[in-house]
Amino acid sequence: MQGRSFIGVGLAIGIAVGAAIGIAMDNLAIGIGAGVAIGAGLGVAIDASRRKAGGASGTDSGAYGSDGGPDGSDGGGDGGGGD
Repeated sequence: MQGRSFIGVGLAIGIAVGAAIGIAMDNLAIGIGAGVAIGAGLGVAIDASRRKAGGASGTDSGAYGSDGGPDGSDGGGDGGGGD
């Protein structure tokens, strides 16, 4: 599933769970808001873990881009991250 983002999946799950919790607590707006925040974070975390696990070849730049180094790193061409 190369090139697919799981942020939408995380948002959908987060909104559903947040709405259920919001209805149970009698505060739907807070529940949905918390669900959106948690779902977006969950989706980004899943994307990052899949990119890390499958990005060892350096051919897939992903949503955030990279210079495509042979070890999957960005090659340090952005001028940051030195010791």
